Amino acid sequence: MNNKFDALKDDDSGDHDQNEENSTQKDGEKEKTERDKNQGSSKRKAVVPGPAEHPLQYNYTFWYSRRTPGRPTSSQSYEQNIKQIGTFASVEQFWRFYSHMVRPGDLTGHSDFHLFKEGIKPMWEDDANKNGGKWIIRLRKGLASRCWENLILAMLGEQFMVGEEICGAVVSVRFQEDIISIWNKTASDQATTARIRDTLRRVLNLPPNTIMEYKTHTDSIKQIFPFFVLGENSFCPPARHSPSWRGPHHFF
Repeated sequence: MNNKFDALKDDDSGDHDQNEENSTQKDGEKEKTERDKNQGSSKRKAVVPGPAEHPLQYNYTFWYSRRTPGRPTSSQSYEQNIKQIGTFASVEQFWRFYSHMVRPGDLTGHSDFHLFKEGIKPMWEDDANKNGGKWIIRLRKGLASRCWENLILAMLGEQFMVGEEICGAVVSVRFQEDIISIWNKTASDQATTARIRDTLRRVLNLPPNTIMEYKTHTDSIKQIFPFFVLGENSFCPPARHSPSWRGPHHFF
């Protein structure tokens, strides 16, 4: 509303000299353009539930990434490959995004969907992630779509009951298998990680013999980049999984 009123005020200048008016108008337009840029950036972040919509406890953002198998991942290539799909604040907004997205089972190649709380990037080095870890479940082909949907609905519905510990979830589509994981903030909190594990078993209806592995982000980094030091200017790819996890440990 302020922008509209400012524009009206700029137009109401008939008593000024024409040259002065033109100069003032140009300055006003330039100033307004800069203001709009800044306000536009803020507006993109300020996602709120619509009228009569059902608000979620946290805002969430969908991300998508895809990379070429065997090609080394660098900071620059990752930043180019990961795409932010959109942010939502209500149940209705979630379904508007989700209903138009390809299901994981229909993706090809090395593709990943990420769903993280707004403000948390799906990267190991993010402040919310760097001291945390993730539970990983490896899936046979054909199961990813159902498991992903059940996982994110449980996360959005706050079924894990661990306060602010949940950061987000990832589904990673690969050629011979698929992988789902859920990330939390504090890897050292064993009570929290145990509760997340038990909730995963319940919401995904996992068989008792399903192998689940918890991996701290620090261990993941050391395993893939032995001399890597997590720091202010460091980089970590989002959903790289340790080769040691490969094997016949699939769910179902």
